[in-house]
Amino acid sequence: MTKQCKHLNHVLTETPNTPNGCEECLAMGGQWVHLRLCLECGHVGCCDDSPNKHATKHFHATKHPVIRSFEPGEDWGWCYVDDLFIEPAPQPS
Repeated sequence: MTKQCKHLNHVLTETPNTPNGCEECLAMGGQWVHLRLCLECGHVGCCDDSPNKHATKHFHATKHPVIRSFEPGEDWGWCYVDDLFIEPAPQPS
């Protein structure tokens, strides 16, 4: 049986707050490797391969569970709570 994400009701938006990069890195002049988009509030954070790991820090601060890749050509998501890769990425209803 395939594990299902139980948090898809948190997928509310695909509109990024900061379409040009990681919100915190832009503010502090930091650098990122890849970007992740919070599908609950639109926060753009850097991935765990980036020095500051702002996407995961955003999850810990807000408990918003579902993100998607914010990289061109990538269509996948991740649920932090269920520890689950989601492909294709979930869409808002």
